[in-house]
Amino acid sequence: MILKDRTIIITGASSGIGEATAKKLSEHGASVVLMARSEDKLKDLASSITKAGGKALVASGDVTKRKDFENVVAKTVEHFGKVDGLINNAGLMPLSYVKKLKTDEWDKMVDVNIKGVLNGVSSVLPELIKNNGGDIINISSMAAHRYFPGGAVYCATKAAVKMFSEGLRQELAPKHNINVTSIEPGAVDTNLVSTITDEDIKEELQEMMEMTTLESEDIANAIYYALTQPKRVNINDIYIVPSEQK
Repeated sequence: MILKDRTIIITGASSGIGEATAKKLSEHGASVVLMARSEDKLKDLASSITKAGGKALVASGDVTKRKDFENVVAKTVEHFGKVDGLINNAGLMPLSYVKKLKTDEWDKMVDVNIKGVLNGVSSVLPELIKNNGGDIINISSMAAHRYFPGGAVYCATKAAVKMFSEGLRQELAPKHNINVTSIEPGAVDTNLVSTITDEDIKEELQEMMEMTTLESEDIANAIYYALTQPKRVNINDIYIVPSEQK
C-alpha cells in the first residue's frame, strides 16, 4: 500500500484515463477525490472503489470554473484532512481544420485544456505549500511535440500544458518539495475522439485508430510510476505512445 495516507484529486474521473487512474491509485492505498461534471458516473465509480476496500470521495465540478475547483479542494480537506496531489486529466479534443473556423470548439479547448489546468493548480497549490510537499501531474499529449492534421489548436493547448508543467517544476520542486510531471500519451482508446464534429477529420482518424492503441490503464500505470518514486526523484515527462504509432 505504497500510496497509503495520500489524498489525490483526479479531474475527468468519470471515464477513460481518470477512471482507470482512480482505480489504480485506490488499489495501492490512496484516498481518491473524483472530480467531473457527471455526478452519477462518479457515484458509480466511488461505489466500486469502496466495495473493493478503497477510499473515494465524489466532488463534482467543472474545471473551467475556479470556484468549483476551490470548493472541491475545501471538500477534500474537510473529508480527508489534507491534499497531497492533483492529477489534471480533464481534456477535450474536437479536432478540425483551421479554415473551418470552429471557434466555439477552439474556445472550449482553451477553457478546459489550459484554463482547467491553471484553475486546478491555483486551487491546490496553497494546500501543497502548507504541507511542504506533494505532486502535480498534468496530462499533456504527444501533440505537445508535433502537429497532426486538424490539431493546430489542440496541439497548441497541450504544448502549453507541457511548458507550464516545466515552469511549475522549476519553481516548486526545489523550494517546496512539490514534484511536477507532464504525461504525454499518444493514441489512447478513450472517448476523447467523440467530441470531433469535423467529418473530414473523423474519416482520417478512423484509419489511424485501426492500429492497436494504448489503454487507459497504461496511462494510469505511468501516473502510478511517477507518484511512487523517492522524493529525491522528479519524473519531468513521460512520453508514452503505442508501439504501432509512427
